[in-house]
Amino acid sequence: MDDQRVKISGLDIPFWDLVVLMIKLAFASIPAMIVIYFVFALLGIFFDGFMGLFMLHPHMP
Repeated sequence: MDDQRVKISGLDIPFWDLVVLMIKLAFASIPAMIVIYFVFALLGIFFDGFMGLFMLHPHMP
């Protein structure tokens, strides 16, 4: 099998195209952050309740 190697010597991307891409990425990250927030909130509620089971019985041996 022949190894074909590619060498990239530079990229010529217009500045405003990069600006538009970064703005799109910023707007796309908003729903992702909301989902991550709710996942961590649910995990926090779960672990708070789980740890609360042990805190309700202070005279356990």
